[in-house]
Amino acid sequence: QALIKDKRVDGLSILPASQTRDKEALTTEGVEKVLTELSQDFEYIICDSPAGIERGALMAAYFADEAIVVTNPEVSSVRDSDRILGILSSKTRHAEQGKGPIPGRLLLTRYSPERVAKGEMLSVEDVQEILAVDLLGVIPESPTVLNASNSGTPVIMDTESDAGQAYQDAVARFLGEDRPHRFLTVPKKGLLRRLLGN
Repeated sequence: QALIKDKRVDGLSILPASQTRDKEALTTEGVEKVLTELSQDFEYIICDSPAGIERGALMAAYFADEAIVVTNPEVSSVRDSDRILGILSSKTRHAEQGKGPIPGRLLLTRYSPERVAKGEMLSVEDVQEILAVDLLGVIPESPTVLNASNSGTPVIMDTESDAGQAYQDAVARFLGEDRPHRFLTVPKKGLLRRLLGN
């Protein structure tokens, strides 16, 4: 009864978390029961956990088969992601059963090649060197993300935007498709733009 079916995408449902209950209300047994029941009807179950290493994030990570670690190219965000990767390698059911760390991949968001060139932001290579994890995708910093959020429409539905295309690329890679990474460099200005100085 709590599942909300998405009106735009067939087969997609959302199970929202409570905004009033404390995260301590979650129990390992309760979460396992919900995930086991959902797995009867769904091919993929994505647990969107809060940032950091509080109980909600730990609970989402514990039962994971795979992890997508989302980070910004800023030092504090990358440090938090490094801690999460440590937890994924040791404090999951996967690790407790002796299967080693769960496969983790990196999704780098709010990336600006212009700011990287100015030394204001970590590069993709910097982040990968620190975290030592495979790159799933790079989402460019884009005003379309805020516009999508304000309109209540996921930016991935905006197939004309760079951010929407980058999310589509990341999903395709997750599903096994081989796609080149885009939006990693400063776009070269054409002759007309150079002449107009824009």
